[in-house]
Amino acid sequence: MTNTGSVKKPVKKAVVLLSGGVDSSTTLAVAISEGYDVHALSFDYGQRHRIELLFSKRIAALFNVKKHTVLSFDMREIGGSALTSDIAVPKGTHTGSETIPVTYVPARNTIFLSFALAMSEAVGAADIFIGANSVDYSGYPDCRPQYLRAFEAMANLATKAGVEHTSVFKIHAPLLHLTKSEIIQLGASLGVDFALTLSCYDPSAEGSPCGDCQSCIIRAKGFKEAALTDPLLL
Repeated sequence: MTNTGSVKKPVKKAVVLLSGGVDSSTTLAVAISEGYDVHALSFDYGQRHRIELLFSKRIAALFNVKKHTVLSFDMREIGGSALTSDIAVPKGTHTGSETIPVTYVPARNTIFLSFALAMSEAVGAADIFIGANSVDYSGYPDCRPQYLRAFEAMANLATKAGVEHTSVFKIHAPLLHLTKSEIIQLGASLGVDFALTLSCYDPSAEGSPCGDCQSCIIRAKGFKEAALTDPLLL
């Protein structure tokens, strides 16, 4: 009799972009719930809200990821954004998706996904998760589904693994068509501790949210519509 009980299934590996905000933390929880062995990837890129890295470390620890890597480079040398240069973060307004706000960082998701692709190829992962959202988002062009499809196609053309057909890279955006309230409800159901997350573009040095930037306004609206209390405001 053949003993098949000892045969192990191949481990599913994924690279998850993790900023420490509501969306990326929920995306990490989704990947974990789907059985992936997660390599979390965060970036110290000269952002105004660099304190978010502390929150990303807390979330990575909460979900006991395989590895959490923080890559450093300075996008302040490029500028062009309220998050990476001396441009004031807009307060008290939510422009929606009609205009691209000054908090847009030039080509940020393309840069982040490129690093994630390199890591995926290096660790033998075919799946990349990103918390992009095209519903309650800030008008960023690199959060749109057509952009993600284009990057996925490029990933399979531009890598050794893709050319040799040893991997077919897939960009997962499980929150793409969810409202912020739906994202919060999903995260809560998967064990995300939102007290360990930060969404603010202009927090204090200790990580307290300003409560008045675009990201804070979207977060507050999401918690209200989800009928939940934001633990950062307790």
